[in-house]
Amino acid sequence: MSSMNEYVKQNINKCFTNNSLSIIISLQERSVMNMTQKMVNFRMDEDLKNQMEDVCREMGISLSTAFTMFAKKVTKERRIPFEITADPFYSEDNINELKRRIANLEAGKTSLKEHDLIEVD
Repeated sequence: MSSMNEYVKQNINKCFTNNSLSIIISLQERSVMNMTQKMVNFRMDEDLKNQMEDVCREMGISLSTAFTMFAKKVTKERRIPFEITADPFYSEDNINELKRRIANLEAGKTSLKEHDLIEVD
């Protein structure tokens, strides 16, 4: 264990003196080698995956490292580390309004009217 501590001290010093991110990453990868790792598979749009891989490559990390960082942050903070908002179109109130309008349309109480599309930024 003391040899590992010495290794860490030497590489942390190199990291600060050389400003080298690769030393930090290799140090992190070394510490992970003793942990049991599991394969995680999920589906993602191909274009999104390719774009994310490009961004990760520009940052000097792999897609796997990026998702591991995300998982650690979620686990530590016990929350998604960015804001997620629901589309108001799918809110309960709006769905009820749409059902009411469809019922009125089917009952002949109203008719559809053409209108210009409204662009929203």
